[in-house]
Amino acid sequence: MDVRLTGAEALALRMTSLLLRPHPTARPDDVAGVVEWFGAMQAQDVASGMWSLGVRLPGRTLADVQAALERREALRTWPMRGTVHLVPARDARWMLAVTGVRTLAGAAARQAVLGLTEAEADRAADVLGAALAGGGRLTRAQCLATLAAAGIDTAGQRGYHLLWYASQRGVTCIAPHVGTEQTFALLDEWAPDPHRPERDEALGILALRYFRSHGPTTRQDFAGWTGLTATDVKRGIAVAGDALATVEVDGTPALVDAALLDAPRQQVDDLHVLPGFDEYLLGFKDRALMLDPAHKQAVIPGGNGVFQSTVVHAGRVVGTWKRTLTKTRATVAVHPLTPFDPGLRVRVEAALDGYAHFVGLPLRHSW
Repeated sequence: MDVRLTGAEALALRMTSLLLRPHPTARPDDVAGVVEWFGAMQAQDVASGMWSLGVRLPGRTLADVQAALERREALRTWPMRGTVHLVPARDARWMLAVTGVRTLAGAAARQAVLGLTEAEADRAADVLGAALAGGGRLTRAQCLATLAAAGIDTAGQRGYHLLWYASQRGVTCIAPHVGTEQTFALLDEWAPDPHRPERDEALGILALRYFRSHGPTTRQDFAGWTGLTATDVKRGIAVAGDALATVEVDGTPALVDAALLDAPRQQVDDLHVLPGFDEYLLGFKDRALMLDPAHKQAVIPGGNGVFQSTVVHAGRVVGTWKRTLTKTRATVAVHPLTPFDPGLRVRVEAALDGYAHFVGLPLRHSW
């Protein structure tokens, strides 16, 4: 199929793939549907992860999303790149096996730096598994105290590594917060009916979900997102078959959900206020379509991997925003990266009103 797209056309399709515009064939209307659509949504910062869901489920509140996670519509774990993501609960185990295995293979080097042995890490996973059995749920502090009581040193970064290792091995997963505290549960109990696809089928699922929710984009971006080898990337795309189409974006081959090729090519004028750790930027290695290189420092200060929340207009990042929450108010400071005319400013404030509804607090703007 020989389809050539301009950058603007590709950006319109990408916004549609990322569920920031209406999709012609899919309209997930709950947390389970959105997470399954993406396959995985980066969520190392829990507040960002919640708003990544909220912005794609207009009218829902933080309480609605939290209730869905308590119903186990999705869970958080470390499926790939050593980073926390939201994943469909039934898919967590096979994702750990297919994409997490490469990260786990590097655990020995990190353990050596921390003064741990693999046997100690495995023992820690077993201790946590026993403590959580029977529907148990422990906060992060309680998990560390449990390990310490078993004679396992959790000082420094050792504790974090052991919690990561237990989840990476598929013993535990991250359950929803209790108040402000992270909690852990047994993966087998949180997702008692796991999907168990064969490896080729799993690679095809990953390819289909990534390109339908991020495309049009490249094989290199898929490899960067999953951490898969070039061989596995090629195999996954082949298994996905005709569900994906090859297009050309400004001279670069890319893949896209085939259903989107018939989507209207109307001009994009959408306005969104997105969290910092959203798939809109984090789902790609090449962000040139969405982010002017001149604005990279403002969005990723110091290049340290900490992304600022963004204002996105017509698919491009045009500003950043920071929120401060108290028990009675949400205060948001907006920092334009390009000039905002009065009409655009009104639209930004309306979008932020949606965020205020989501968190259930009155809003005060700060420009």
